[in-house]
Amino acid sequence: MDKLDFKVLSLLQKNARETASHIAESVSLSVSSVIERIKKLESTGVIEQYTVRINQEKIGMGLEALMEISLEHPMYYQTFTDFIKENKNVVACHYLTGEFDFLIRIYANDSDDLEQIHRAIKGFKGVSATNTHVVLKTVKNEYSYIPSTDE
Repeated sequence: MDKLDFKVLSLLQKNARETASHIAESVSLSVSSVIERIKKLESTGVIEQYTVRINQEKIGMGLEALMEISLEHPMYYQTFTDFIKENKNVVACHYLTGEFDFLIRIYANDSDDLEQIHRAIKGFKGVSATNTHVVLKTVKNEYSYIPSTDE
């Protein structure tokens, strides 16, 4: 990958529907070169997917929480992660080092909805401790890191 690939990625990260002609103009390449680069980034797995960023509040899921979770024993890892993968309210799950084993991001309709999710997780066999944080405001939310292309 070179600086032009990173510039193309940066433009696509801002708007995945950006036209190849606009990207070509922005990075001083031909449209065919940009299309070729994008196809290569897709085929090598650098670009995993294209998606839509949704305003959770506008669809009635405006309560966001982060929950730290500890398991009693590593033998519960697989059943716990299967359980989390099936929970539609959990949008991210990270396996961690440190005091807690997992950090998950949850979206809920309201505090009653969050309470139900919280009870289900706390009551899951093998969960020994949780620590939940309600998000007041998101200051930054990038989905991936692209190195700077500035000289």
